[in-house]
Amino acid sequence: MKWIWIFMCMPFVFFGQKKSASKVDSTAYFIQLANFNKKADNYKSSLAFSQKAYNYAKAKNNIKGQGDALFSLGTTYFDLKKMNDAIETFTKSADAYSQLHPSTDYALCYYNIGLCYMSLEEFTKAEANFDKSQSIYDVLKIDTSQFLNLQKGILYKNNGKIEQAYKLFNVIISKDDSKDIFKTKAEALYQLGTIEQKLNHNNLAVNYLSRALTLSTADKNLDQKAKILLELSVTYEKLLDLKKSHNYLKAHLELKDSIAHLNNKKLDVNDYVDFKESERLKEIDQMTKENEAQQKTNKFAKLISILAIALITILSLLSLSLYKNNIIRTQSNNTLKEKNFELQIAKDNAEKASKARAEFLSTVSHELRTPLNAINGITHLLIEDNPKENQLHYLNSLKFSGNYLLTFINEILEINRIESNNIEIEYIDFNIKQLLLDIKNSMTEIATNNNNRFVLEIHDDVPEMLLGDPTKLSQIFINLINNALKFTQNGEVKVVAKVVETGDDYTRINFAVSDTGIGIPEDKQETIFESFSQGSIEINRKYGGTGLGLTIVKKIVDLLGGEINLKSEVGSGTTFDFELNLFNGKKEVVLEKENLYSDEVLKGKSILVVEDNKINQMVTKKMLEKKEIKCFIIDNGEEAVEMLSRENSFDLVLMDVHLPGINGTIATQKIREFDEKKPIIALTAISLNENREMLLSFGMTDVITKPFEPENFYRVIANNLA
Repeated sequence: MKWIWIFMCMPFVFFGQKKSASKVDSTAYFIQLANFNKKADNYKSSLAFSQKAYNYAKAKNNIKGQGDALFSLGTTYFDLKKMNDAIETFTKSADAYSQLHPSTDYALCYYNIGLCYMSLEEFTKAEANFDKSQSIYDVLKIDTSQFLNLQKGILYKNNGKIEQAYKLFNVIISKDDSKDIFKTKAEALYQLGTIEQKLNHNNLAVNYLSRALTLSTADKNLDQKAKILLELSVTYEKLLDLKKSHNYLKAHLELKDSIAHLNNKKLDVNDYVDFKESERLKEIDQMTKENEAQQKTNKFAKLISILAIALITILSLLSLSLYKNNIIRTQSNNTLKEKNFELQIAKDNAEKASKARAEFLSTVSHELRTPLNAINGITHLLIEDNPKENQLHYLNSLKFSGNYLLTFINEILEINRIESNNIEIEYIDFNIKQLLLDIKNSMTEIATNNNNRFVLEIHDDVPEMLLGDPTKLSQIFINLINNALKFTQNGEVKVVAKVVETGDDYTRINFAVSDTGIGIPEDKQETIFESFSQGSIEINRKYGGTGLGLTIVKKIVDLLGGEINLKSEVGSGTTFDFELNLFNGKKEVVLEKENLYSDEVLKGKSILVVEDNKINQMVTKKMLEKKEIKCFIIDNGEEAVEMLSRENSFDLVLMDVHLPGINGTIATQKIREFDEKKPIIALTAISLNENREMLLSFGMTDVITKPFEPENFYRVIANNLA
């Protein structure tokens, strides 16, 4: 292929000689030869021809030729990672171009100098040169925002201006892949990934870096791909996915070896040329004489004409072959595009169905809380009003049913949160032994009811202090232990924690929950972790439950980077076990004291209730008046804002989140414009996209979740009044 390319160039050179040898631009000719050798990875010859072009242009006092030759020489140094030589050469090229009218070549000199300084991590100098380049492009009225914004973003990032860098990178990645003509999108995604990694947003970092890897692979940018693989390895290590971390690190090292091999092929260390050496100058002078002799003669014009005709014939045959191949490739591409389009439609439909399901379940769960609040609230009020003895049984049954329904709704909402990725893992210090002991104590009554022995076995080498998410661990243990106690009678339930592996900063612990209960049939074990699955209808009728507990357990274990296993035999019992990597804790946990309150804090206080549901208005008012609290009710946010702006007689505001007109969060924001101190407590049937932190960000001081648990309802109000 190299020889075919040379033959393609020859007719144009020699036909030009036939017309007038003196009109051939030797500077441009040498630069073409330099670029040709560079494409063929013959960097030694490329450097020689660039220097030859510069010598010739200098001899002819050709300023533009000198600038072009030096620019070609600088790009070769840049490819060879000789950054200091490249800076010196580009600077000389810019000096030459500065004597001419402003041009894109002049702007590119400063841009390339900026890239060299970026490689040397001299960011102040890099920014100064990028600004010079931008000013020249502005004079030429050329939009260069895409590739200059990338470099500015990298500069902002290295100078600690993360927010400015984030904005520039997001502008770049928002472009369509097909319009990324400067191939900047992969680098922008890589930079965003490293930013999120430093902020410990590791899942988001993996997303950005994976997209960057896909683009860099398509662009065949090996250096960029190597550094992305390394960052993916580091990120997965932080996520404790050591297998993926190892695989990406291995791919990075293999690619670096491949790049090193290619660089050695381009230019051996011993081949690096210093053009100030006398031997090299002699070689260049000899090449100059040969080229001048070639330009002065045209005695081979006839021979070249024959070669040109032969070449045209060869090219015609080659073009015909390429044309046929192009038709076949086009047909294949069209078929692939159609299949990809069908797959994309199927994928979109599946995602829409999943999203619709999650939103439907979330909406149903949310809407059920409002009437359930009325049921539980009225039940509580009736029990508090000293009902007849024959009525108390029915009221307690109603209370139990309401609590059961609330548990069911909460579990549906928890599954939706996990499946929609609307849940984050916390990393806080906690005492694992104390956590398991507290759970055991809380379930002693359940164990006693079924006459079970509850054993907690924690091996001595298990560290007391660990760093992780105790809330999610508690959810796992409570569901597993509750199932074990429920399906076991006159038997034993055992919880075992033992160390599997220890590292410098982590401990891998195996947790097992076993029982001697009824067991799970082998044909049901594969589906036991699916939603609403309890083995059989008979078990559901006998033991009750929602069938969601094990689904939540499996999803949380997966979220924490573990895998849950099941061993069971009908009539002999069941064992669930899983292993987790937990970081070693470094400080003692200070347990919060239980917040107690006195009814004296509540007496005589004045509270404004903003609630649109008439039944909930009645329930809330009755519950407040039970504690001798003055209660005033408004059913919309606009009136609440207007009333509080006129008078300041209320000690506290109970604000429903979902209201007609402006909702409770917006009303709270408006109130905070003129009153920053008054306690405003959110009342919410919390949904999929709501959480405590989000509500507090609008200026609310606390949150009470519907349906109200009476003691918690009074305690939160008392704490805010106190």
